[in-house]
Amino acid sequence: MKSLLILLFFPIVLYAQVPYDAVESLISEKQFAKAEKLIAPYVTSNTKDLKAIELLGDAHGHQKNWDEAIKNYKRLKELSPSNANYHYKYGGALGMKALNVNKFKALGIIGDVKEAFLEAAELDAKHIDTRWALVELYMSLPGIVGGSKKKSLKYANELEQLSLVDGYLAKGYIYEYDDEPKLAETYYKKAIEVGGSINCFEKLTNLYESQQQPDKAISNIEVAQKKHKRNALHYQIGKVCADYNVQLDKGERCLMRYIENYSAADGVPKEWAYYRLAQIYKHKNDKNKAIEYIDKALEIRSDFKQALREKSTILSK
Repeated sequence: MKSLLILLFFPIVLYAQVPYDAVESLISEKQFAKAEKLIAPYVTSNTKDLKAIELLGDAHGHQKNWDEAIKNYKRLKELSPSNANYHYKYGGALGMKALNVNKFKALGIIGDVKEAFLEAAELDAKHIDTRWALVELYMSLPGIVGGSKKKSLKYANELEQLSLVDGYLAKGYIYEYDDEPKLAETYYKKAIEVGGSINCFEKLTNLYESQQQPDKAISNIEVAQKKHKRNALHYQIGKVCADYNVQLDKGERCLMRYIENYSAADGVPKEWAYYRLAQIYKHKNDKNKAIEYIDKALEIRSDFKQALREKSTILSK
């Protein structure tokens, strides 16, 4: 009888082992479908396990299965209505769904998105992500459905009280969105002074590029390189030089250095550096060198569409 009981209950004991760590590991490795498959049966049998439901919602969200993510996050906020993060995730999933449906359906969702974010902000006066969401939401919505620069600035000011760098970045975002580049530049520079992260430098670089100011963009990336010593920034300099046909010798040197020191951790595949070198030599009217480097890119990836188009352009000159 004792043996029979062990046989009966042993599978249950195994099944009851909560696979949190394994699911979190799969999500961090971007194996979202596997994470979903592992946690879903557990959630089916443990319908009030908040962490498991959240992990399932996260797995769905990463796969852009917004309806399932919404269902799980809604369940979370119903089970734990005072948890700001659950309201934030629910609003975020709703917002992503709104971006992927037609405008009429989206209008019906926006009110719930706003309500969820406002509830999260009310529940947690220090919830930075929620305030960022509200900054972006109020700036992106048309005034007729509740968009408001004034309200966006209100949450940017709240962010500034919680984190100077986030507040400055939020204001930079608002003024860039509102086509006030001088003010955006001022706040992005403030963010660099206070925080100085790669993200801060990227925001200012992107602003300069959007304003067709490549020399300023290059100078900003060079400052970031001195501070952070990242090989990927060599590629970024080369990219700007190639895109805007400026400082071509500098762009060439930086791309060569990027290739020489390349590792997978740099993010941008090596073939893109060869592609940018081909562009630079095209600008220099050195057709042979341009073809040499575009062929190097295509040796790595024969279906590299941009490189194939660039080769046709080079050969046609």
